[in-house]
Amino acid sequence: MNREAFFTVHRELPREGPGEAADVHWVLDQIPKPARVLDAACGPGADTVTLADALPEAAITAIDKMPHFVEETRTRVPDRVTVREGDAFDVRGPFDIIWCAGAVYFKCVTQALKAWRPALGPNGHVAFSEPLKPGPDAPQAAWDFWAAEYPQIMDRAGLSDQVIAAGFEILGTRLIFGQPWEDYYTPMQARIDKLRGTDPALTDTLHEHQREIDLWRAARDHVAYLLILTRPA
Repeated sequence: MNREAFFTVHRELPREGPGEAADVHWVLDQIPKPARVLDAACGPGADTVTLADALPEAAITAIDKMPHFVEETRTRVPDRVTVREGDAFDVRGPFDIIWCAGAVYFKCVTQALKAWRPALGPNGHVAFSEPLKPGPDAPQAAWDFWAAEYPQIMDRAGLSDQVIAAGFEILGTRLIFGQPWEDYYTPMQARIDKLRGTDPALTDTLHEHQREIDLWRAARDHVAYLLILTRPA
């Protein structure tokens, strides 16, 4: 992967993966009001904004390893939110909730949860979203999408096994499909259209991203993330 080209395409996007504010609120509605919050791998800060709006009295930290995402997040959130560059899986708490949208697959579910456990306060929770393997009745287009993007994808049972292996329990799940993906890919399509033809070094990366969008469009009702709310068992 051409990292420079990849992040050129991903600049100026409102978020780095499918999701919506309702996902954050779904989690917050099921746990005691948190006073200490971590947005791990915050990207450009879309969910950090939602957390800050929903929790005006909480101490919120957002962390990402990419400097330009850190800067983008800082421009979007109140000054009371701490935004810093760093490893989202090497953090010190204590936190009442660790939120991670679409980035656990960089580490694997079990390893990520084990890494975060020492940073959780008493009765602390972790909420993360992870790609979900299509069901047996899904069209071939759904399998083609994940074959290109994430061949090691798991079904619900596999994800549950990884959570349990980390010493956690699942409190609830929520599917992320359809409109949140449209809201992610629409700005990306505009970004691709804007960059097309401007730099030969971007050609292959733009093609790869266009193919990703086209594959998703062919199976949009069968491609999903699973948002999982969990805590130490």
